Amino acid sequence: MAAPPSSTTVNVMLAIHEKKPTSIDLYRPLRNYITLHYSERQAINLEDDLETLKQLRSDIESSPNTSPDSRRDLLQSYFRSLSVIESRFPISPEKDHVNVTFTWADAFKSNRKASQQSIHLEKAAVLFNLGAIYSQIALGADRTGANGLKTACNAFQGAAGAFAYLRDNVAMKAGLGQCTVDLSVECVGMLERLMLAQAQECFFEKVIADGKPPGLCAKVARQVSLYYEETFAALNIQPFNQHFDRTWISHVQLKAAQFYAEACYRLALELHDKEEIAEEIARLKSGVSALSDAKKSTKGAVGLLLDSVTRLESNLNRNLERAIKENDRVYLMRVPAPNSLPSLPAASLVKSTPMVDILDASKVKMFASLVPDSSAKALSRYTEMVDDIIRTQAEKLQQGSEITRVKLKEMDLPDSILALEGNLTIPSDLKEEVEAVQISGGPSGLESELQQLKDLKRVNQELLIQTEELLQKEAREDAQFRMQFGTRWTRPQSGTLTKNLQDRLNRFAGNLKQATDSDGRIERAVRDHLALMSILDCRPIESALPSLARPIMSLDGNEDAIVGALKQSLRQLETLGAQRAGLEDMLKEMKRKDDILPKLMTTTGSYEDLFKKELSKYDNICQEIAQNIEAQEQLLLQIQAQNDDFAAVFNLEDYKAAREKSYKQISAAITKYREIRENINEGLKFYVTLQDAITNIKQQCSDFIMTRNIQCREMMEDVQRQMAGLNFNDSKSRFTNYPAPGQRSTQHTPDPQSTPPMPGFPPSSQPSQPFSSSTPPHTYPQQPPYHHTQAPSHFAHHPTGAPMPQQPENQNYGQPPYPTWRAPYYAPTPPQPGSHPPPPYHIPPSYPPQQGGYYKHQ
Repeated sequence: MAAPPSSTTVNVMLAIHEKKPTSIDLYRPLRNYITLHYSERQAINLEDDLETLKQLRSDIESSPNTSPDSRRDLLQSYFRSLSVIESRFPISPEKDHVNVTFTWADAFKSNRKASQQSIHLEKAAVLFNLGAIYSQIALGADRTGANGLKTACNAFQGAAGAFAYLRDNVAMKAGLGQCTVDLSVECVGMLERLMLAQAQECFFEKVIADGKPPGLCAKVARQVSLYYEETFAALNIQPFNQHFDRTWISHVQLKAAQFYAEACYRLALELHDKEEIAEEIARLKSGVSALSDAKKSTKGAVGLLLDSVTRLESNLNRNLERAIKENDRVYLMRVPAPNSLPSLPAASLVKSTPMVDILDASKVKMFASLVPDSSAKALSRYTEMVDDIIRTQAEKLQQGSEITRVKLKEMDLPDSILALEGNLTIPSDLKEEVEAVQISGGPSGLESELQQLKDLKRVNQELLIQTEELLQKEAREDAQFRMQFGTRWTRPQSGTLTKNLQDRLNRFAGNLKQATDSDGRIERAVRDHLALMSILDCRPIESALPSLARPIMSLDGNEDAIVGALKQSLRQLETLGAQRAGLEDMLKEMKRKDDILPKLMTTTGSYEDLFKKELSKYDNICQEIAQNIEAQEQLLLQIQAQNDDFAAVFNLEDYKAAREKSYKQISAAITKYREIRENINEGLKFYVTLQDAITNIKQQCSDFIMTRNIQCREMMEDVQRQMAGLNFNDSKSRFTNYPAPGQRSTQHTPDPQSTPPMPGFPPSSQPSQPFSSSTPPHTYPQQPPYHHTQAPSHFAHHPTGAPMPQQPENQNYGQPPYPTWRAPYYAPTPPQPGSHPPPPYHIPPSYPPQQGGYYKHQ
């Protein structure tokens, strides 16, 4: 069932302003360089390209009142032109290079500027503005419609792609000189996560508008919160926490909390449909807590966002209140602590748009005649050679880590060392199963559930006895009148009318006897396997595992030396692993900073000599990697020998066997506990269903007796008149036929209050309506009140032998089993119309007993 919207249809989002450049002249320096290094004729031939580049830079500076789409295309064209210039003109402070100073202001602190004689700053600033204009396109889209929502989502992903490309390809090079904070690798990485968060938020708006299932909506919302959490974490550290406006930080923090709470809210709707009421309450509490904490520490957020958060908080609190009431009245489940819940599932539906093809300058013909293709090909070849070195060395590092992991696993390290120190471990999947058993009450909680079985059985027996006594009392009274008045008492005998009811009561009694036998088998199973299952009550479960003890007798007392040497070797192995991680990072950093294009543009010798010289930069780190791998191989051989000594001294094989035996015992205990728990649940559901059936037939008996009492009064009046000598011609016709239980009487039934009561017959306190129905009372609707296509095996038939009953609407014939008993097997009393507004989610009817075969009608 679709939930009502918990926030505004169009949420508040952020866009980024462009960086402002300082005007420069590219035309003159580039033309002078062409004239100096090539020829005046070449400069004249490239005049059109120089003018085009000049106009592009002028348009970037002037920021004309063009559409965002046109601005986006301009930035992309200019960036491609810069890529061409980079490969043909060496721009640097050196005398023989192009001397151009690029100056750009910080996008978030316009009074701060950075200047460099490097094209990397220019490219970084243009990429930043490209991401900014994408964000502005997204913010300007009308997200109330499907097309506008799609446009916004794509634009935010485009913005994320621009910032990702800037981070991976340009920001590091620009950062080698003076640079503003907004162009740092960390800042553009943060902006990428922010754009992805807003793109994912667009998807959330779409799945809500499309009425998708709550489970999917929860996953999408959780991923939105994760993206915002990553953004907030980056904004909350130096220098960003002082660089960005406080409203930005407040906005991101509140968004992270809002969509975490939204995920809790949507998941709670799904849990409610599954009747997992305990986790539903815990999730709702977690969402309320997140919003409350965020609102306390968030200042400066816009009013629309605060209003959206307030509405969401109201929905969470309303559902939480109703869920708590249902749990208190119906389910009585233990609510787990929020920190014990598994992580909320997330589903990312967005990604940064790849910019490689969009910004590819290979098809740009600008200055094509200036630089020969051999230079471009040489650069491509060098890049491939560097990539090959990086790939080969990275594979060696990864292979070394994998070998270490496998070898240690084979030697059971460091687990055996931890076991010796008392830090026992258990497989994670087995530990999760044990924790689930302990949360449900564990073996120690089975006694209380067995007591519930006994109490429910007693309630059913009492109801059955009360019902039988009603019929017996009516039969005795009828027999007394028949003996008193003889042939004048023409009413049918009770036994001929109640045979069907009595047969069903007998069947109920047989059902109770069979259930008693099943209860006995359960109790015996609990007693017989309590010793086995008691291990599950150990907290923590690791305390039940055997410990690795020191030898009772020591011949030379060198146990501590063996353990110390092994632990020292393991620490050395861990150090080598950390070094490998650092070496891999160094490789990536070296590649990121490796730029030989200026050297390629100015070299007059062989490219091969230049390649050999440049690639020699990687020799040292390759040698370090080889030394690390060799040292690890030697250390693993040493650890193997030390572990053999350790295993011999501490009898490690016996410990492993005992530990595996404990694992098997725990697993067997879990299996037996679940089997017994399932049987108990079958019994509880059986007794609850049987109680409903007995209560129903008890009401039928009461209605039958009420009708007989009315008939008795009428017959007493006629008999008294006959005895007084009065003759009523219609007396015979009035009492010729009396309806059996469940048959509708066609005779007029006088108001019992209009006839004076006879001695010994007080006015009936039963409802004035006689027991009558269009169908016999023991015939029930063919479909059960729950939505299952097939009844469970142990309730394939109702204990009466008929299909499951359905109680009449707005009528409650049942009674609580006993005053203090409450369990999750009774549906709450249907709310009266108008008592409170309907909940925002669907509440299914009481569930039927689950499939099982322990309790069966035979």
